Amino acid sequence: MAGGSTRTILIALGANLGIAVAKFVAAAFTGSSAMLTEGVHSMVDSTNQLLLLHGRSRAVKPADALHPFGYGRELYFWSFIVAILVFALGAGVSVFEGVMHILHPEPAESPLIAFAVLGVAFGLEGWSILAALGDFNRGRRGTVWAAIRDTKDAPTLVILLEDSGALVGLVVAALGLGLSLLTGNPLWDGMASVVIGLVLGALALILLYEAKGLLIGESADPQLVAAIRATAAAHTGVVRVHEVLTVHSAPTMVTVIISADFDDTITARDVERIVLAIETDVSSRFPLVARVYVRPRDSATEALDG
Repeated sequence: MAGGSTRTILIALGANLGIAVAKFVAAAFTGSSAMLTEGVHSMVDSTNQLLLLHGRSRAVKPADALHPFGYGRELYFWSFIVAILVFALGAGVSVFEGVMHILHPEPAESPLIAFAVLGVAFGLEGWSILAALGDFNRGRRGTVWAAIRDTKDAPTLVILLEDSGALVGLVVAALGLGLSLLTGNPLWDGMASVVIGLVLGALALILLYEAKGLLIGESADPQLVAAIRATAAAHTGVVRVHEVLTVHSAPTMVTVIISADFDDTITARDVERIVLAIETDVSSRFPLVARVYVRPRDSATEALDG
């Protein structure tokens, strides 16, 4: 029921831990501000993947008396925390380090080491982003931006945007270091750190916005809602389906509430039988649906309430 795959998160974790160690070693040898910033970025990403793994383990806990609808939204909560960390630590530290390097510039040493690390890091980040893209594209329809807005799989979105930011950051760090070497002006290295921070900040804001919406509760895909409505309306004895309310409790867990009017000539026992049939039918046809509730509602009463 949790989003994405544990394999994708573990790939991202392993890649970022290895990259972080390499970047910190390179930063120590070269004195590059952008390289140090990239090391911090990779450590933040590694921490984020650990938090996502924790969220996945919490999300699969069975429902209990205190949380009768389960713990699925823990996945969205920890994704929200990750977005905050990306903004506060990833973006904040990057901008701070860049500004400090601009104010107190120091020439980079052993640039070949830095470029070698950046190349290795680019390959590992590319491996990680391909795994995340595989999960992300599995249910994607339309443009990437539309899929980002519509996705309910917060962990995969986090990894995808983090890795995208990392790849952009690596390119910017390489450009900053290269310009510093070509011009003899170390300010370019500090400016690269600031740009990396701004990129991370922009991606973090997107993550915060999407995670907030999921944490509050987002409805299911309109096509799924329409299919559920049609399924309920097809049952004998149903006069009209008024509302189909849905909410995601996790990427693959949807709660459904159906408001329907029934034929006035049938008995209360018949209504109970039809309600049970609708709930069973919807649950069996749509694997995403975890719970279904059908509320008999007379059309006249519905019109007055509306």
